[in-house]
Amino acid sequence: MTQENLTRRRFAAGAAGLAGLALAGCTTSAPSRRAAAVPVRPADPRPSPTVVAAYGPMPNEQFPLPAIDISKVPERYWRQQVRYPTAERPGTIIVDIDDFYLYLVQEGGMAMRYGVGLGRAGFEWSGRGTVAYKRKWPKWTPPDEMIERQPELEKWSVRNGGMPPGLQNPLGARALYIFQDGVDTLYRIHGSPEYWTIGKAVSSGCVRMLQQDVIDLYERVPPPAPIIVT
Repeated sequence: MTQENLTRRRFAAGAAGLAGLALAGCTTSAPSRRAAAVPVRPADPRPSPTVVAAYGPMPNEQFPLPAIDISKVPERYWRQQVRYPTAERPGTIIVDIDDFYLYLVQEGGMAMRYGVGLGRAGFEWSGRGTVAYKRKWPKWTPPDEMIERQPELEKWSVRNGGMPPGLQNPLGARALYIFQDGVDTLYRIHGSPEYWTIGKAVSSGCVRMLQQDVIDLYERVPPPAPIIVT
């Protein structure tokens, strides 16, 4: 073999090796042990102590309320103060039916925001009204239209005195009564033990809230308070 041939063979072998390195650079390989990424600790899924306290037990209520397992309610529906620029005056209640939020307008472009459950298709109400009055642990009297759909509710009709307050009462711990042009709309903002319905359209038109949230709202709203359901 001549020196020229030997040189050519060495060059070809070297070129093949470089081509292999170039090809290897286009593939994904497992990182070396030295280059392994440092594992990142997942965020703590547990609610903060402040949130846990806000939804804790309320033993001093007329009917003592148990704590809510708030981890079973989507975080976006937990009560919180948020930025909320609006032309509506402080004290106005605004219900956003698209996002299942109730806002209580505050000073300085802020609002207290609560998650709510709303009326299912065919039972919605929207417009401007007034919270004419409010009640602690109210009786519940189903309207005649509801009794027509569910005759078994006749026992709780106005004629029969309504359903007494308690943990099983559909209006829960508090109720705020919505009027429009001086007339009762029969729609309410009220508490509900069914925390899994928050963020869903399941009611017969009323605005449902977590029990601890409706108590918080009740203390902040002096009637008559304007309400807007959009």
